[in-house]
This record gives sequence, C-alpha cells and structure tokens, in this order.
Amino acid sequence: MTKQRMHLGEILFKAGLVEKQALINAIKTAKSSNKRLGQVLLDLGLINEDMLAKAIAKQFGLKYVNLDDVTIPPDATKIVPEDLIKRHNILPLSVNNGRLTLVISDPMDLDMMDSVRLRLNKELEYHVANPKKIRAYIETSLEDKADVQSKDDAWKNVKDTIEGIKHSVDITVAELAERAQASGDANEGPIIRLVNLIIDTAYHMRASDIHIEPMADRVRIRYRVDGVCLEKDNIPKNMQAPLVTRFKILSGMDIAEKRLPQDGRIKRMIAGSDIDFRVSSLPGVHGPSVVLRILRPDAVNIGIESLGFEQDNYEMFQQIIKRPNGIFLVTGPTGSGKTTTLYAALQELNKPDKKIITAEDPVEYMFAGMNQCQVKEEIGLKFDLILRAMLRQAPNIILVGEIRDHEVANIAIQAALTGHLVFSTLHTNDACSAITRLIDMGVKPFLVASSIQAIMAQRLIRVICKKCKAVDENPNPQHLRLLGIDPAETKKRPVYKGLGCPACHNTGYKGRLAIFEMVEMNNELRELAYKRAATGELRMVAKASGMRTLAEDGVLKVFKGISTPQEVSSTAQIEGVITE
Repeated sequence: MTKQRMHLGEILFKAGLVEKQALINAIKTAKSSNKRLGQVLLDLGLINEDMLAKAIAKQFGLKYVNLDDVTIPPDATKIVPEDLIKRHNILPLSVNNGRLTLVISDPMDLDMMDSVRLRLNKELEYHVANPKKIRAYIETSLEDKADVQSKDDAWKNVKDTIEGIKHSVDITVAELAERAQASGDANEGPIIRLVNLIIDTAYHMRASDIHIEPMADRVRIRYRVDGVCLEKDNIPKNMQAPLVTRFKILSGMDIAEKRLPQDGRIKRMIAGSDIDFRVSSLPGVHGPSVVLRILRPDAVNIGIESLGFEQDNYEMFQQIIKRPNGIFLVTGPTGSGKTTTLYAALQELNKPDKKIITAEDPVEYMFAGMNQCQVKEEIGLKFDLILRAMLRQAPNIILVGEIRDHEVANIAIQAALTGHLVFSTLHTNDACSAITRLIDMGVKPFLVASSIQAIMAQRLIRVICKKCKAVDENPNPQHLRLLGIDPAETKKRPVYKGLGCPACHNTGYKGRLAIFEMVEMNNELRELAYKRAATGELRMVAKASGMRTLAEDGVLKVFKGISTPQEVSSTAQIEGVITE
C-alpha cells in the first residue's frame, strides 16, 4: 500500500514551527481565500521561505537544497536552455548517468515538469529550494558568470556599469547598447545586460512603464515617471531584433510570432522585492513595440490617508465605504488612480468578518483574505458571468473592475439592492456624468437613483519636488485664470514650483497625489436622476449641496504648496484653453 503523504500543516506543527490555533486559523483562511496553506502562512508571517521549502521537500520526500551552500555549474545554460531556467524558475544541479537533477520550488507544478521533460528528453530528479533564492541565483550567478572575458576590451567594465545603476540612473542605456554592438555578439551576455539595465533603470527612476519603440533609424527607450514619458536613451537599429526577442523570452511569449499582439509577464527580484512586469508586444511598421507595466507591491499599499484627500472628503469617504449596501463608483480616465483608490478602500475593509470578492481584468495585485477572480473573455469568463456566480458566494463586498455595458451594470445594481456593498469604476469625465452614463447604457433611472450611494471622480497631479521647491514669483496668469485664482492673491498666499534637480530628473516634480470630486447622493439628486436630468443640472445641484470640483480641490493643493497651477489646470476637468 502506498504511504499517504503528510499534510504540510502537520509537518510544520510537528516540527514546532507553527502553533496549533494559528495553524487552524491559517487553514480556514486558505480555504476561504482559495490560496495554498504555505502562502497564507507566509503572508501571516508565521514562517519564512526557507521553512516552507524544507517542509515541502519533506512532504514530497525530496531533498532540500540550501543554495547558499552549493555551486551551480558555470555552463548551466548548456545543460538546460536559459529560457526554461527563467520561465520556470529552476536550476540544473548535476547530470549523473543521463539523469538530470533540477532544483525547483514547487513539486506540484506538473506543467513545468512536463515542459522540461519533453524539451530535454532526459530522466529528471528533483530537489527543492527557496524560490526567492533560486530567482536571485539566476539573476546574479548565472548572468554574472557569462563569458565576459572573451569579449572586446570595451566590455571589461560592463559589470561595474550595471552595479552602478543602483547608485545613479544617469548611466545611459545607449552607452551599454554601443558596447553590446561593438562586442559583435548580440545574442549572449551583452543583450542580457542591456535588458537588465533597462529594467533596473526604470525601477530606480520610479517609472510605471517602460516603452521600447522601434523607429525608422533607431529604437527609442522611454520611461513613464509620474505619468509623463521621459525619453532617456536611443539604441542602434541593428540591436532591435535581439532586444525584442530577449523581452519575449523573459515574458514567455512566442518569439516566432511577429504578426499578432502578445501579452506576457516577467517576475524579477530587485532590491530584495519580487517585482512583476506585465508585458505587451504590438506589431508596428518599424517592428514590434514592447511596453512593460511595472507592478510594484507597494504601489497599492499606501493607505487611504495617503491618497490626497482633504479632511472633509476623507471623512465622507470613510463613512461611505463602511455602509452595508449600495454602489460606490470611482470615475476618471485610464491612469487616474481609480484602482489604487478602490484597493485602499478594500484593504481598510478587509477583516475576518467580511467576505470580499473581486472581478478584475486583469488581476494585477494579489491580497491575502480577498477572493480575486480574473476575467478571461477567450473562454467566456466575462464580468457578467463572474458577477452572477459571485452572488451565490454570499459576499459582503463586491469589486467589479469596470462597468462596461448594460448587463454588467444591471447585475451590479441588483447586487447593491439585495444587500451588498459594490465598488466599481466608470470612464466618465466627472462625477455627475456617471449618472447619465448609466442611464444611457440602458439602466432604468429609478434603479440608478435608488442604488448609488456616492460617486467620486479623480485625477492624479504631480507633486512639487521637495529638494528644489521654491516660491514662484511670476506664475502664469492664464493658468491662474483657469483655476479662478486672482493673480493679486498670490502676493499674499504664494504658490510654488520645482526648479529641477537630479532627484526629480530636472522635471521639478516627484511623486503624485490625487484630486477628488465627490458627490454623495441626496433626495434632490435622486429625484433628478429619476427624471433623467441633464448632467449640467445634476452638477449645479451637487455643487449647491457642497461638492468641491476637481479644479477647486486642486486649488487647495496649490496654496498648500503641494502642486503648481500649471499642473492642476492641465489635469483637472476645466473649460478653457491655454493660448500661450
């Protein structure tokens, strides 16, 4: 009879690593959140990665390997191709009598095992190690031990150049590209280091996106920092193909497919943190454009108090998100911080006594204690189908990533009317437009009027760099006029600007905050919604009820010295044109 495998919790408990009650609570959390027990224990801080790896090795009867004490063969990529090592986070340890020993982190990843076995056509043996140490070993040892010695003299200082990126982002990617070009080997070490430098540069610049854009005679590299694209480097045209191929390999795309758009993901450890990159490839006239969205774990863990609320809006927001039912909508264009705001609200509400389910497209950030569902339209798993299934899961709080059509809107409203608190987003220019937009979608006016609790529009404005902040003696009068500020008022209450310095890459801004326009539904607004009133009429009543517009919220931040009149007037929803 086959010996029954011990449960992971049993192994950890018998080893004295986890107390009984803590283990019971973790098992309940794992079942409710549909997560593995090991991940829940890590999230709760009850064990560390090494403890988990040892327990998993024991559970599956495999040997545990401490990568701090072993040396991977320098020619590892000759044993296992580098794309397999990167994609599956594995390391080849040795080959004995045709049997290949692999260091892995997840013995239950059968897809990985099948993929490697079919690709290598070898008999495999597995050892288990800490996944973070595997990733770190891949990123340092294997790449740093590449055959740099045989390159031209121009490559002698490449490693020092790459390490220096941790201290200065002024080193140019173009310089490294020239060295890679001079080495005459665009497919090995040089291109690896070039890609690593591009990614590290973006991280240390606090960029949200990396844009690799082929042009007629060059490849342009741009980084989006605080919402603005900064062109930093240009790469020779003949480096385009190996550069794009490298990004495709890292993100698991099909390198042979050049005609269709593709999506992928890269996971990379930088400065001790696991950073995810969402990668998109789009065919173009001059070659495929590649964009990497950097998903920083700390980007959505900033807390409600750090979003940029004024005190009155902060108190209203706290009251609204703690209501038992109804819909709370956040509106604004793409990139206005809607998702960050909703995640901050959910984290505030994420308690053991609340069940939270989300439907997202895509799920970018994972949170312990929430049930997150990924939309997959290619198999028919759409927002409406997920929403219907959600309601059978008895949730307290529901997040719908976006209300896109009549069907999703109707289901969300029905959920709100049957005792659920629903959060969602809508693409409208201001708060009051959300009411007319839902009615235009085909939702009955009385349902809109009765279900919506509040609507909040928002935009992100850049914050003046603290290191080069100075009084603006001559603010642009047109920017002041657009914000309704009398130029004479700036003599009594100064406005500020950033002069530009290395800390802010000479932009004068560093970081962003949101400006808000919050409307809490009252009887008068509900009556107007029921009567299908125009947006202008709704807006007038909302302002009379105390709503502060985006521009007015921005003006408060201008006089507090947080941002500039130019930034607020160009970002807020203002009727007017700058002519100069």
